[in-house]
Amino acid sequence: QVQLVESGGGLVQPGGSLRLSCTASGSIKSINVMGWYRQAPGKQRDLVASVTSGGSTSYGDSVKDRFTISRDNAKNTVYLQMNSLKPEDTAVYYCNADILFGTIWGNRERRYWGQGTQVTVSS
Repeated sequence: QVQLVESGGGLVQPGGSLRLSCTASGSIKSINVMGWYRQAPGKQRDLVASVTSGGSTSYGDSVKDRFTISRDNAKNTVYLQMNSLKPEDTAVYYCNADILFGTIWGNRERRYWGQGTQVTVSS
């Protein structure tokens, strides 16, 4: 089975930085896109950033120039470096990954989600 485990959330003051990590483990043949979403109380889950296996990245408008997504394909890990954090960045952050795995019927791809990690930006 495939599992995504996140780490790195916490409480930080406005203007501070945090680095989130998310590692995929299990019966993985390859990983296509990996990304981060966030969900604040009472709001929908929105894309923060994503990165393809080739390293192409995309960002939500509210985090451009402040957040950086990267990945280590050898470790099946995606990172989110968050700088210049603002109170409006407070949310539960979820990682996801589009993972190719084998079955008796052949290869299949499915999107998996992590359990979420809380990021709180407050003085």
